Amino acid sequence: MQFDKSNDGHNLTLRLDKKLSAVTAEVLEKDLLNQLDGVKNLTIDMSKLEYISSAGLRVLLRAQKIMNTQGKMTLKNAAPEILNIFETTGFDQIMTII
Repeated sequence: MQFDKSNDGHNLTLRLDKKLSAVTAEVLEKDLLNQLDGVKNLTIDMSKLEYISSAGLRVLLRAQKIMNTQGKMTLKNAAPEILNIFETTGFDQIMTII
C-alpha cells in the first residue's frame, strides 16, 4: 500500500491508496503510530481506497482510541462500499466520517 501524508506537527493527513489488507495494515500501523505524538487533528482521506480488511479496521480503531485522548480523527471521502463496511461493523457510530 502506498499512502501520502502531510504533517505540520498538530495536523496529520493520510491519503490511503487501493487496499488496506492484513499486510498493508501492519505497515500503516507502524508508520501511523509513530507519528501521532502531538497530533491534534488526524484526517484519513479514503478517496482512493477500494478495500479494507478487518486488520485495516483494527488499525483505524487503534488510531481512534489514541486520538480520543489527544484530539480528533476524521475519515473522509470513503466509497459507498467502504461506508457500508463501517455501517455494518458499527464504526460509523464511533468515528467521524464525512
